[in-house]
Amino acid sequence: MAFKDVMTLAAGVPASRRQFLIGAGTALAGMTLGAPALAQSKELAIISNIGNAGQREVLQRIASDYEKASGVKVTINNMDHEAHKTAIRSYLVVGAPDICFWFSGNRMKAFVKRDLFDDISDLFERENYKSVLGPATGAVTVDGKQYGLPLGGLLWGMFYRKDVFAEKGWTAPKTIDELLVLGEQAKSSGMIPVSMGTKEMWPAAGWFDHMNLRINGLEKHIALMDGKMSYTDPAMLPVFDKWAELINAGLFSPNHTSFGWEQAAAALAQKKAAMMDLGGFIKYGFPEDQIGQIGFAPFPQIVPGMARYEDFALNSVHVPKNAKNKENARDFLAYFYKPENLAAFLETESAVPPRNDCPPSKDPLVNAAVESLKTVEGSAQYYDRDTDPDMAQEGLKGFQEFMAKPDRRDQILERLEGTRKRIFKA
Repeated sequence: MAFKDVMTLAAGVPASRRQFLIGAGTALAGMTLGAPALAQSKELAIISNIGNAGQREVLQRIASDYEKASGVKVTINNMDHEAHKTAIRSYLVVGAPDICFWFSGNRMKAFVKRDLFDDISDLFERENYKSVLGPATGAVTVDGKQYGLPLGGLLWGMFYRKDVFAEKGWTAPKTIDELLVLGEQAKSSGMIPVSMGTKEMWPAAGWFDHMNLRINGLEKHIALMDGKMSYTDPAMLPVFDKWAELINAGLFSPNHTSFGWEQAAAALAQKKAAMMDLGGFIKYGFPEDQIGQIGFAPFPQIVPGMARYEDFALNSVHVPKNAKNKENARDFLAYFYKPENLAAFLETESAVPPRNDCPPSKDPLVNAAVESLKTVEGSAQYYDRDTDPDMAQEGLKGFQEFMAKPDRRDQILERLEGTRKRIFKA
């Protein structure tokens, strides 16, 4: 929101905060608060898990601007990304900051269920965030309530080289049948149809997500992720049957278990493959002077009429339930989440903004993802973010195995179902 509703909000708050909120959408320089004593008695503690140095600088700049305007002292504690994963489990219980960075989806739900993240639905309502977030709202929603703000995301889809497609006269496939046709054309040109490296296993899970979302839709996909649906449910069979058809048609890289996504992306960059299913970070597999040749298209339709759902993996920012300054935390988040501030924060890592009203990015892949998101009906996160971590580990192993040995489908699904029953006590 561009603070168009700020006057309505300001009418019901004290003068000092009213003046700050009205000024939040304007230049901060020279702004004077009506009653600074109250604001200056407040402090705001933030813990971040941001590893990108440029992003840390932008966050500090935003915090400094907010501090000057509001009189609230802002302290940011930057933690190592991996160390933070352990620390957050302790500090949310004892010594919670006022704001912390984390992940949305299932990883957020784990803390919501333990009553460790504050319900900020009031902030969503106040700032009318749902009108600009669209499907991204679901990433921070549990039982109809919002517990965080979605940050930069990765929209998964099919990537290709524009120059290769132009030279060959190919068009990005809109349906799975068109993908099979393109696969034959690619093989005739001596190319791998879809580059795939599953050494780290998770790329296979990304393909599973797309197949399941295209065949069963978002509701059933999330039911599976939440452990409420069986891996041996009849609805799963069409997913793996169609996937096996693609594998047996030679659509994917041979020996894909022996190399990772970087090598698979390099094959696309080197014109050895036609397409690849990944997030926008695929560009790191390309020479810098060739990034402009990367094209993006949604994953092909499989079931006619099925609404378009996508994997849009989002980080997030939260107010801990045990925070001391929840009101100031909400005011800071409203300022931080202004379109221009959020865009500047995300630009340094070429992340896709969840808001549809952010200024255009300098990265054309980000802008392509933003446009594509406008036609998405709903979004999942990504397999290992949407389900229990132990379930995810077994799922990743199973999907990698299936891509190498599709004839093991039944054994793999039975094994995953056993894991589901144990973890979710189904």
